[in-house]
Amino acid sequence: MAGLLDRRELDFLLYELLDTAALPGRPRYREHSREVFDTAIDLFARIAAAQFAPYYRKGDVEEPHFDGERVHLIPETQVAWDTLRASGFLKAHCDEAEGGLQLPEIVLRAAMAHLMVANGPATAYPFLTLGVINLLRAFGSEAQKARYLGPLMDGECAGTMALTEPDQGSALGDIRTRAEPQPDGSYRLFGQKMFISGGEHELSANIVHMVLARIAGAPAGARGISLFLVPKWLPGDGDGDIDVEAAGTPAARSARRNDVALAGLLHKMGQRNSVTTVLNFGEAGGAVGYLVGAAGRGLACMFQMMNEARIGVGLNAAATALRGYRYALDYARSRKQGRPASHKQPLSPQVALTAHADVRRMLLAQKAYAEGGLALCLYASALFEDERTHPEAAARQRAGELLDLLTPVVKSWPAKYGFAANDLAIQVLGGAGYTREHPVEQLLRDQRINAIHEGTEGIHGLDLLGRKLRQHGGAGFGHLRAEVAATVAAARAEAVLAPLAVALETHWRLLDDTSTALLAAQAADIDRALANATAYLDVFGRVVMGWLWLRQACIAVRRLADLGAGADGGDGAGAEDEREGASEAHFYRGKLQAARWYLAWELPAIVPLCRLLGDGDTVAYEMRDAWFG
Repeated sequence: MAGLLDRRELDFLLYELLDTAALPGRPRYREHSREVFDTAIDLFARIAAAQFAPYYRKGDVEEPHFDGERVHLIPETQVAWDTLRASGFLKAHCDEAEGGLQLPEIVLRAAMAHLMVANGPATAYPFLTLGVINLLRAFGSEAQKARYLGPLMDGECAGTMALTEPDQGSALGDIRTRAEPQPDGSYRLFGQKMFISGGEHELSANIVHMVLARIAGAPAGARGISLFLVPKWLPGDGDGDIDVEAAGTPAARSARRNDVALAGLLHKMGQRNSVTTVLNFGEAGGAVGYLVGAAGRGLACMFQMMNEARIGVGLNAAATALRGYRYALDYARSRKQGRPASHKQPLSPQVALTAHADVRRMLLAQKAYAEGGLALCLYASALFEDERTHPEAAARQRAGELLDLLTPVVKSWPAKYGFAANDLAIQVLGGAGYTREHPVEQLLRDQRINAIHEGTEGIHGLDLLGRKLRQHGGAGFGHLRAEVAATVAAARAEAVLAPLAVALETHWRLLDDTSTALLAAQAADIDRALANATAYLDVFGRVVMGWLWLRQACIAVRRLADLGAGADGGDGAGAEDEREGASEAHFYRGKLQAARWYLAWELPAIVPLCRLLGDGDTVAYEMRDAWFG
């Protein structure tokens, strides 16, 4: 089916760019092999194609609705959830002792990419549940793990994260939901949360909400925020003594409903099959909740799930862009329209859209954005894996510091440029792309939310420039500098890549100088220095992507040499098509050409931005509310 993730592309990223095949050399994965990884990915790819992709459109047209008592989803969503949980997906990354497959993080995310390409909105339910599983594994008490981890891992429970409130968005330190301690050690929660994905449904027997709230008497600000586990259903007598055997199972249906009420569904521009809710806690005496982690450490705990979700949002953005790109490419190859300017005869056959230079430009931009975004997200997953399982302590620390620095970029860059890719997909189809007869208009609508949830671009710009750049004493930026330098040196060794190496090195120096200037400016006037943080985020992301594309180009040139094929295709494409390895040569030339395009057309766009940032332009900062008219 057009639009599903190309396995050759995934193999390139996993095994050529990121060396995932080396992971079985680590103690945690000694029982695994590349064959095991591939088998797992293939399984979830088949589930994606069979159970997720076919109802992508239907989930948009027949969006969830609330009849006053129940939230109704199309039945295909239930089938997809049941199939996925029966496959063991939700516990695939968990320890073998927990019933999991002990798969590496990067393999799990590669499998998730297949699901997201097939049907991004439907992946919200397993995506959030994975986050809750990981949160409980890290910070839950032994009793909480015993009660809820099994049902979550088996899909009898689903999970959510409940952060945002109607009178605050990203300012989590200002939340007002309150938690009142009870004699039995539980709490009663009172407040309202909104934009809660998966907040109410019947896909699973129970839902576990991870809720941020302020314990009565806690200090103002972030230090007063705690994290609570609030189940939809309370097995047992509701006094806090949860029946381990019943927790999260169908038996919970006969138990007491917790005081969590659906106030309404939100009707969205896209991602419609992912139900988004407003939830009221404590309308009838207080929602029973259980403290997760230490009191006052809620944000610190929740940031694990938030950062995991940020990488997941980037992955969803890349996947949505990839589906649009593949669909536009297939359409352009089959659609005959017009003739090149050099064809003067009006009766000469029309040519495919790919014969037109401007269409190839749009497709090449999509390729650079979509494949680049996937590379960035899987690279982040590889860093996450290294931080946890690399055998060397120094390497674990380095990976964690680099991941901390790059997380704002991983979340934001694929969302911004994935939207640009999906916009170009519509343009390739022309008028047909603007109609609902093709999926590219839905993909654009579905993509739009990725620049908003888990922090807007502005929030992540502030995070990167105001915090992450100097975090760990600037170690993350130093690691990135070393990575870029190593790639530049490798590229210089290849004559065909020397101009690209010069381009990346030149623009890296510009980013480095701009970063130094902006850090110094923060000491004088932090608000003014951070006023253009979003522009800095864009500059940073463009350079990081230039580095990743040059890394891919280095691999492509070496592989082409191994195939005995020229990097420029000048050895005769027609003759090559008759030789073994032709498709491989085409694949690597495509990589090289995308790198050339990105470094020639996208990277130089940072020059005027860096000039404005370095000059400290304050036009937007100095604007006043009254002047808007």
